[in-house]
Amino acid sequence: MSLASLTGVAAPAKLNLFLHIVGRRPDGYHLLQSVFVLIDWSDTLHFERRADGHLARHDLTAALPADDLCLRAARALQAASGTSFGADIAIDKQVPWGAGMGGGSSDAASTLLALNRLWGLGWTRSRLMALGLSLGADVPFFIGGQNAFVEGIGEKMTPLVLPRQWLAVVKPAAGIETRAIFASPLLARDHEADKVAGFLADEGIQQLLNGYGSNVMQPPAEAECPDVTKVARVLAERFGNSRMTGSGSAVFARAGTDDQPAASLPSDLPEGWVGRMCRSLVQHPLRDWRDGAKDEQV
Repeated sequence: MSLASLTGVAAPAKLNLFLHIVGRRPDGYHLLQSVFVLIDWSDTLHFERRADGHLARHDLTAALPADDLCLRAARALQAASGTSFGADIAIDKQVPWGAGMGGGSSDAASTLLALNRLWGLGWTRSRLMALGLSLGADVPFFIGGQNAFVEGIGEKMTPLVLPRQWLAVVKPAAGIETRAIFASPLLARDHEADKVAGFLADEGIQQLLNGYGSNVMQPPAEAECPDVTKVARVLAERFGNSRMTGSGSAVFARAGTDDQPAASLPSDLPEGWVGRMCRSLVQHPLRDWRDGAKDEQV
């Protein structure tokens, strides 16, 4: 039986512990390898079922674009399922956009998971992931709900079990156009491919915790947005390391795996910068939802 409402639905952000481009497909899409890690910086969504089929979004904090990814996800699921239901979707937006943290993709994924329940569709998680891929390369990761070694254009995922760690995350005021990064001559597109098996053993996990690899998008991002360089320098001075996530402009620093972080965030961040001391998540808060797939494991 479908529900009337779902409130307090989490949509956590992610960080790329590293990001390498290892080639291109014949259609021009870049082939990447990365490790995606969920963090506790999260948006919160609330859903009310409607009987008239109408879909409406209500912004509780920051004003979002009129046709954001979460509305597109709702329309896609509505059309694919043939349901006559609609929904009011309210978003408490906390994850910064234009940051490389997957905030919009996470909102879309949580929308698909929530509406699957709200409308009583009973779709499997794998079916939702296939629909999510049509919306964006990061969406299936959030639906899958586990930290993962990610390959292809984002559709190939191998779950990783990683210890919880502290991650200091700062986003400068400026955002970055992903298209500008991919168009840059500074973008390295020929990194040697890694084997996922290397990250499944204790030695590989320790390499990740120690800062394995790089983000090949960081050099073009720094050329496009000098603030990325400034943030990276601030975090490196405080924590001894820093790396941009995704296509930027947010930068993070590893801050340890103990009960307390190795250091605190600077208290005097420039105006317009936003930062938070985050912890990685073992799994997505919605990972245990099993609608339509009570025995399914992804």
